Amino acid sequence: MTSILLAQRFAATTTLAGASALLGIALAQAQTASPGTANSGATALQTLVVQGGGAIEGAEGVVETDGYVAKSGRTATKTDTPVAETPQSMSTVSRKQLEDRKPQNLSEAVSYTPGVRIGQYGAEPRFDAFKVRGIDLTYTGIFRDGLRQISSPNGLFRLEPYGVEAISILRGPAASIYGASSSGGIVDIISKRPTEEQFREVEMQYGSYGRMQGAFDVSGPLDPENTVLYRITGLARDARSEISAIKDDRLFIAPAFTWQPDEGTKFTLLGEYMDSTTGGTWGYINNYGPAGSIGATPVYGGDARFNDFDQEQARIGYELEHELSDNVTLYHKLRFSDLSTQQEWVFADFPGMVKEDNSGVASDNYLKTDFETGALDHQLITGIDYSYMKYKSLQGSGPDLFTDSFTYVPELTYKETQRQNSVGIYAQDQIEFGAWRLMAGLRHDWLNSEFTTDSSAGFSHYSRDDSETTGRIGLGYVTPWNVMPYVSYGTSFVANPGVILSTGGVSEQAEPTIGEQYEVGVKYALPDHNALITASAFNIDQENASVYETSSGVNLLRQLDMRSRGFELEASASLDNGLSLIAAYSYNDVKITKLTAETVGNQLNSTPYHTFSLWADYEFQSGTLEGLGMGAGVRYLGSSFGDNQHTPVLDNEARTFVDASLRYDLGKLNPSMDGVRLQVNATNLLDEVKQICTTGFCYFDEGRKVVGSLRYRF
Repeated sequence: MTSILLAQRFAATTTLAGASALLGIALAQAQTASPGTANSGATALQTLVVQGGGAIEGAEGVVETDGYVAKSGRTATKTDTPVAETPQSMSTVSRKQLEDRKPQNLSEAVSYTPGVRIGQYGAEPRFDAFKVRGIDLTYTGIFRDGLRQISSPNGLFRLEPYGVEAISILRGPAASIYGASSSGGIVDIISKRPTEEQFREVEMQYGSYGRMQGAFDVSGPLDPENTVLYRITGLARDARSEISAIKDDRLFIAPAFTWQPDEGTKFTLLGEYMDSTTGGTWGYINNYGPAGSIGATPVYGGDARFNDFDQEQARIGYELEHELSDNVTLYHKLRFSDLSTQQEWVFADFPGMVKEDNSGVASDNYLKTDFETGALDHQLITGIDYSYMKYKSLQGSGPDLFTDSFTYVPELTYKETQRQNSVGIYAQDQIEFGAWRLMAGLRHDWLNSEFTTDSSAGFSHYSRDDSETTGRIGLGYVTPWNVMPYVSYGTSFVANPGVILSTGGVSEQAEPTIGEQYEVGVKYALPDHNALITASAFNIDQENASVYETSSGVNLLRQLDMRSRGFELEASASLDNGLSLIAAYSYNDVKITKLTAETVGNQLNSTPYHTFSLWADYEFQSGTLEGLGMGAGVRYLGSSFGDNQHTPVLDNEARTFVDASLRYDLGKLNPSMDGVRLQVNATNLLDEVKQICTTGFCYFDEGRKVVGSLRYRF
């Protein structure tokens, strides 16, 4: 069992182991003021606008954006709350950002968001692995349309950005309304939904490493009364990566339908099917020779003859909103998901295979009740949610049997299964008293897990029941100048079923991971401009996180306590003169408080103290250059340590990446080509590639990548 896990571990290399000033200049150059703000001091939401081709910004009631600027959303509170009045730090990657930057995966999509650390495994193609505030969200922080995204150890849903309307990142604990989730926060992926405006587009892409892709997106009403709406989004791709043995192929289809028989009822059906293939082995041969030569070599660790990581995923679900009365609204969501993977891997001529299937159900049901008690206005939600997950994993590895006519397939000699049920009840009250904004929530969860292993070493069965109460409270004050200072406190927990620790010869499932956060911050919605500036300082204490530790020279599963402190600054704007920008700075001090004796007090590996990013986009509004748009971005990643022991030769140098975009609407040149847009996007334009080490194993940054696209909206 141990040899299989270690071989798999290394075969996969690791499964996961100045903004304000710039904004001030931009505002000074704005030609026309944006819509105003409420004279009561509370930020007024701007209405949604319709861009060329009928693309609506955001999904009404779920997330609303104006260009790059988030206006309101449900991710933080499950109610339609203005972002500028939410007493917790959050960011939104809008549809316009996604269209301007053309990210190819979830990690790239959130790369300009404060507090987010991507790239710790180089250009890892298999999983969207990233941290928020120094805490891994890969397994426990990804949500889809407000529901937990079911995952298993080797089965995580892959994201197709073309099927996404927006991405909301809530930093800090949200267990009081979402249950078991990361203390670093959650990333809520909002699916594209049907629109009342007729919308049609097709797009072709060609890019680096032989990338060829075609996509379409069509939406609109099926009847004159807009009672039934539809949307179908699809994509096909044939591509490789900078390592020729790694594919990036994909077939994707996402149908959606909305039925709204009256003003108080909306039923939306959301589906997805995707068949994708990438590389089963990621990483390079590492040299563990003399102290000065430890690190990655340019030799790829896998083999193209046995390297496919095939994954089929599907989900089908619905959302119901129904007004029971003038003051009470029912919200009901349910989604079924299914995922099947087969991963072939090779590392240092040692092959293996993992076949894993998981399926699950996630459901959330709550009532929102609006009422008054004297001078207090309440939005009370009371709810119950349920999730169920099961998975089966078959694993095997073999000896060094590689020849020029390699045909070996490892025997799958190890099996593990897991079933997990979770039920939670919760209540949250949002109270307005003049300019005061109070948010308070409480939740209790019950989790049950059954976990089995079966191998040549024998059969083992583990079961565990966990029960936990979590809460959150936040208080803000909206001044007449649209500045809202706030304070908040929240707790979180995540069960660790299936994570088996051996202590003193006794094996048992790991204790749940628990966390708490204190946060203070300020949000400023600039009057008469479509711009938002936020700043926050935080302290997170987390206990019993399950991690692999290499201090003994072997990957051992341990539980980690840590303290994450830091400061974040973010600015976003989309102005009437055609300028849009997002800027972010983060300082993050993540100290190990319990792991091994030699690591206590050290900064967590691959976690830089300083990160900074700036993306600016300008579109000419008139004159001979009307229709031309250009964008440029810089991402700075500070130095960090390559392992928790701070081995000097593994230290990661600071690095800076430059991205760029250029586009032109041909309809401005010739009216007969209205709706046609040419665009070129580049990431890491200057080809900055350095070694990056995480948990003692080293990789390389992804090099320059260029993608050209031709889009037609009609």
